[in-house]
Formats: sequence, structure tokens, C-alpha cells
Amino acid sequence: MKLRQLITEWVCGGCYAEPCICETVDEGVTQIFGKSGNKVVKKFRCTSGTRKGRIVAKAATCTAPMNAKKAQTMKATRRRKGKTTNIKINRTKRTNAASRKLSRLNTGRRTIKPNAKRSRKKIK
Repeated sequence: MKLRQLITEWVCGGCYAEPCICETVDEGVTQIFGKSGNKVVKKFRCTSGTRKGRIVAKAATCTAPMNAKKAQTMKATRRRKGKTTNIKINRTKRTNAASRKLSRLNTGRRTIKPNAKRSRKKIK
């Protein structure tokens, strides 16, 4: 094993513990607010990879390998229970206080592209 590999394994630069216990991933994620039960917590939205667009609790999950068995099971569950789940989710988003707070918190985090800005009509 080369010296460089040993050094990078022990110290990453972000933390000073040996061996490194730091699991921060800055690439491919943006930090947002999410819901855990009825509490508002910090979560991450994956911006690249196979989990692009998904909201996850840990940034390292975005780059983790996919579990094919779990993916197939989830697809089947969504096919069976998709419509009823959607109705329940939408009801929760409308009525739950934490969900309503989330929509306000995350609105400022959205980036609007210059060509997608809404043009306001001037009232004469």
C-alpha cells in the first residue's frame, strides 16, 4: 500500500479524527428541509446519479449502490397502492402544519432559471 493511500484513508482534511469518521458528501446534493414525523428536519436532495430528484436523510445515500431486490419490491408496491397513497399524501400536504411550514421554507431554496422567470404584465 502506498503512503498516499494510507494518508487519505486516515485523514480526509474535513475532520481531524483518525481514522476519518467524516461522511460528508458535497457533490451531487443540495440541502433542503424535510419532514420526519411531524417535525421539520434537514435533508438532502440528490442532484445527480440514479437517485436524482430523491430526498434522502444522509448525503452519502445519493451515491450508494442500488439494491435491485428492494427496487423491484417498491415498484410493485407503488403499482398496487399508488392511487390511495397519493390521495393520503395530498391530504397531509394540505392539512398538516409541518407540511405547510415546509412548503414555505423550501420555496426560497428553488432556483429559477433566467428564461423561465414569470413575466409580469404591466397594468396601465
